[in-house]
Amino acid sequence: MTRFIFITGGVVSSLGKGLCSAALGALLQSRGYKVRLRKLDPYLNVDPGTMSPYQHGEVYVTDDGAETDLDLGHYERFTGVPSRTSDNVTTGQIYWKVLSRERRGDYLGATVQVIPHVTDAIKEFVHADVGDEDFVICEIGGTVGDIEGLPFLEAIRQLGNELGRQRSLFVHLTLVPYIASAGELKTKPTQHSVKELLGVGIQPDMIVCRAEQPIDRDARRKMALFCNIREEAVVQALDVDSIYAVPRSYHAEGLDDEVCRHFQMEPPAPDLSTWDRVMERVRHPDGEVTIGVVGKYTSLLDSYKSLAEALTHGGIANNVRVKVKWLDAELFEREDAPAYLEDVHGILVPGGFGERGAEGKIAAANFARERQVPYFGICFGMQMAVIEAARNLAGIAGAGTTEFGPCDDPVVGLLTEWTRGNTVERRDSASDKGGTMRLGAYTAHLAQGSRIAQIYDAVEISERHRHRYEVNVNYREVLEKAGLHFAGMSPDGELPETVEVPSHPWYLGVQFHPELKSKPFDPHPLFTSFIHAAVEQSRLM
Repeated sequence: MTRFIFITGGVVSSLGKGLCSAALGALLQSRGYKVRLRKLDPYLNVDPGTMSPYQHGEVYVTDDGAETDLDLGHYERFTGVPSRTSDNVTTGQIYWKVLSRERRGDYLGATVQVIPHVTDAIKEFVHADVGDEDFVICEIGGTVGDIEGLPFLEAIRQLGNELGRQRSLFVHLTLVPYIASAGELKTKPTQHSVKELLGVGIQPDMIVCRAEQPIDRDARRKMALFCNIREEAVVQALDVDSIYAVPRSYHAEGLDDEVCRHFQMEPPAPDLSTWDRVMERVRHPDGEVTIGVVGKYTSLLDSYKSLAEALTHGGIANNVRVKVKWLDAELFEREDAPAYLEDVHGILVPGGFGERGAEGKIAAANFARERQVPYFGICFGMQMAVIEAARNLAGIAGAGTTEFGPCDDPVVGLLTEWTRGNTVERRDSASDKGGTMRLGAYTAHLAQGSRIAQIYDAVEISERHRHRYEVNVNYREVLEKAGLHFAGMSPDGELPETVEVPSHPWYLGVQFHPELKSKPFDPHPLFTSFIHAAVEQSRLM
């Protein structure tokens, strides 16, 4: 029997509903239960794929090619359960489905309304693609009181009635602010938030309270009294030194115990030894390395959420602390790269779109190659490394990418045709922007004896992609003669997947996004190797 846990948020946004969901999933998993996590997003976009990283942060990509909310990255990193297309839905997708049905005549002439048609579509999503999971944890995006979230709240209210208390649980995440001038924690925002939730017919079973200061018993008793729940169901969530300390912290506060009590379950105590080992390395590293990340969205670090976590995982694997130096690529278009990169032990150029900062990324790749500093180029970062090699190793002065317009030598060009399974995907410059990239998991073949094959200890890999432009395979021969080895290719040999410089201590570019599959308890081999190379570099400096 699958049980459903619905997590809502109140008072303010950015309280960490995604992290709360992920940590609760990890705790239930550590007790032997099978879990699945999904996100219901109230915004009207069909998916975040066309949204600016400054608006929405990172776009997380699943194996089956969905562009999803970054919280799905938290879900995977904490539970190891691969997310699917069916684990993220938006208002845009719901209305698209409802209106498509209306156009087909599926509603038999009925007036299409939010209730029941939209809410029924939301409930279908919650129940879809559920197998033998013991728990499905559903995070509702936004904040209670947002007008766009009302259909989702109504849908989960109905689900609560249909499933009954034995199969449903409502958790409300709120803020308990500390007013320094008064020297007090204030419970009134939580009371008002729960009152707002009650106004749409949902009585929370638990309240998780984010706070900077410990919440005393009187404050908990007060919230329990005014919010109509048991005192034990008011769980404090204090700030911790690492997100990977959250499962242990939540367990200490009784979050998973209270969930099990609600469902009248008596499982064994959780085995949190994996998280204890992770935190032991996070808190007591043997050293530190500095990685320079040269990107274009560095003013909003959520744009690189999975990347930052994967670097941390690489540090965990090598028992070192990774200090990230976030650098705006445009700096290098105005000033010399050495001024900012002399003190780093590794350089990483991540993915991105558009011309802004491109020359700065090329300058960073040039610095890394010439100064023998470990270099890791991901997606766009690989493409810029190839252009740098074409210009400065192969002597192709006009090397560029058609992403920015016509160029003399299109070393990188628009991807117009590729194979996915047994089908051929085709795109052109006039195609819609949304959902038209090469998305999801694709296989790559690695050359025997190449550095990347040694890192993976394999010659066939599967990694997640998200890109519209591709390195032009027609330049392979001239680039390889100049010293840039095409070490990984698509199975048909048409699409370059990885490049490396064999004469360099560690210089790799990959067309895919390995950061999306890294986990604290299972660091991605490329990040493990890259941080190891940075450790070696630190010993030379």
